Amino acid sequence: MGRVVVVLRLVVADLRRRPAQAAMMLLAITAATATLSLGMSLRGATDALYLHTRAATTGPDVVALAPGIDRATSSALASLTREPEVAAHGGPYRQYYTTATAHGLTSAAVVQGAGAAPGPVDRPLVTSGTWVRPGGVVVERGFASAMGVRVGDRVTVAGRSLPVAGIAVTTAHTIYPGAQMMGPGGGPSDYSGLVWMSEADTRVLAAAHVPVTSLLYLKLRDPAAAPDFVASRRHFSEEHPTNFFTWQFMAEQDAGMLRESQPVLVVGSWLLGLLAVGGVATLAAGRATEQTRRVGLLKAVGATPGLITAVLLAEYLALALIADALGLAIARLAAPDLANPTASLLSAAAGPSGDTIAATTFLALAVAVLTTLGPARRALRTETVTALADGARRPGHRARLNRLSALLPTSLLLGLRLIARRPGRAVLHAWSIAVMVIGATALLMARVQPDYDYGLGSSHLGNVRSEQGHRVLLGVAVALAVLAAVNIVTITWTTALEARPVMAVARTLGATPGQITAGLSAAQLLPTLPGAVAGVPLGMFLVLFFSPPNVVVPPAWSLLVPALAAPLATAALTALPARLAARRSIARTLSAEGA
Repeated sequence: MGRVVVVLRLVVADLRRRPAQAAMMLLAITAATATLSLGMSLRGATDALYLHTRAATTGPDVVALAPGIDRATSSALASLTREPEVAAHGGPYRQYYTTATAHGLTSAAVVQGAGAAPGPVDRPLVTSGTWVRPGGVVVERGFASAMGVRVGDRVTVAGRSLPVAGIAVTTAHTIYPGAQMMGPGGGPSDYSGLVWMSEADTRVLAAAHVPVTSLLYLKLRDPAAAPDFVASRRHFSEEHPTNFFTWQFMAEQDAGMLRESQPVLVVGSWLLGLLAVGGVATLAAGRATEQTRRVGLLKAVGATPGLITAVLLAEYLALALIADALGLAIARLAAPDLANPTASLLSAAAGPSGDTIAATTFLALAVAVLTTLGPARRALRTETVTALADGARRPGHRARLNRLSALLPTSLLLGLRLIARRPGRAVLHAWSIAVMVIGATALLMARVQPDYDYGLGSSHLGNVRSEQGHRVLLGVAVALAVLAAVNIVTITWTTALEARPVMAVARTLGATPGQITAGLSAAQLLPTLPGAVAGVPLGMFLVLFFSPPNVVVPPAWSLLVPALAAPLATAALTALPARLAARRSIARTLSAEGA
């Protein structure tokens, strides 16, 4: 117990001394775990929202649709209600194919006739306003959100302007824009919204000979047997042009709305994880000398290798677990809205599953361990006297390289010297830039892909699935850019701190503060170039791997924009920390080193 207390006290003391480094590590790992958790939770979140909405609206187990409203169609549908597996039914109802216009937006719509009170199966839940009344319509919430419609607004349905009495949700239709489920005359369905109208108001549509379909909602004694119920009635479908939709199929269709978002989040989480590795590794490498001295002090007072290892790793592991918890909390809060882009389902808590928690925890701990194990191992292998002496390592001198470097400008010479002394850090920086450019390239390629519009007429409604995918991709790209920017600043500042003696000596030999600043920036700009060049083809490969064969490739010049922007962003981000480091007093730096 005493050793645990010692480790905890040392960890807390270290965190208090370096809050900025702890905050950067928390940010990096939290971004990666939150994105991975969202990517893995989306499918489960959509299923949870669907089941929650289905229970709240008494959703049907099977929906049967048959074109027309003649006696033969009604008789065929009525025969289904007498099947022994059927416990209750609703309808038949009439579904008319028309258009709806509001706020200058026009879209295909299906109008379903409804009574003053919903039936025993499918009881749409009114989330705003009231249920249908003569002279007033209710708009499905996803459709209302796409049209920008609220209670009290007016909607023009089949040329007739009516006020919106309410907004409702249902699971008797697939979520917007899949309300049709079956097209006119039994043909293929098209993207459409759902509107409920009183039976009296639908007489105008019937008189205008608008295409119509009959719907029947069935509640089975065993909801899980819905696919078997439909499969056993293939002969019925052959005799009567009827389409059946099970609740399992509709849930699958609803989840398809996230088909573009889920892979973006999963792949984005691994890219963010790679950036987190680069950032945390930089922090760990920047503290290598200090950790070596700390190990020497612990060895001098009799600490065992096991205790020393626990002290060195405990801080990073604790921060990784805290970041993992924060990432899971963010995912829990964001998943319901992200999994319900059309607002057609009711919001509900949808926490990460056990597999998701295990995956994010593994990612967080792997980032912490893999990036700190090397410095900790080197510190443990250092002799106690050497660690306490903390002597500077004499760099190797190569005459040929010295003659070549003498021809370079001072600032470039200083930058190359910093890179040569820390090649691993240059590789980490190039890695961070490449990951950032991968995200930017993927975003550019996604933006040029053609989208299918849902609407009719001069105004169009956007493709919800593509828009959702673009928003998620933009969010991941922004997260990659922010984390890469943090890494650039971290690498520059860490390099500046470690290079203080070298820069101070260079200034005593005549180097100006401007040359020192340019040298520190050059140490980051030079690795930026190969990283930016490698990021563009890698980003294209990533998009092409997850895209259909007919993917559109943007012009070559536009793909060069991220590669050209990366050096400019690096120069801007390194300017301030490099300038601050270059203006440090020479006497103060050398006296501190001498002490």
